[in-house]
Amino acid sequence: MANTTIKAAVKAAAKPAAKVEEVKAAVAPAKVEAPKAAAEKKPAAKKATTAKKATTAKKATTAKKEAAPAAKKEAAVTAVVNFQFAGKSYTTEDLVKITKDVWKYDLGKKPADLKTVELYVKPEESLTYYVINGEITGSFAI
Repeated sequence: MANTTIKAAVKAAAKPAAKVEEVKAAVAPAKVEAPKAAAEKKPAAKKATTAKKATTAKKATTAKKEAAPAAKKEAAVTAVVNFQFAGKSYTTEDLVKITKDVWKYDLGKKPADLKTVELYVKPEESLTYYVINGEITGSFAI
């Protein structure tokens, strides 16, 4: 019967897909060394899995880095808005500059204290209404 076990082990070893642990288990099932060999192989498998995860993480990071410049390129669009009425023309920059002047000279505030500006242009009244820092409201003629 031992010859049959050895023949089966040799036959299994002849197959390229046979594992070393299976051959050792077939030849000497009572030996304790076979589980040690199997235990030694498992950390190597974990290392391979960890290496695959690291490679996948690196690829994901690289993909994110490549996607980020594309998003930045799209954000580089410049827009100029012109308000034209009754023979007058104002850009948003012009209206913000006037609002800053109102803040500094008319209201006597420090330019550094100006945080947010909301403008509402009413051409039929020739006025621009403003809300500064969400609290201070007013208007100026345009």
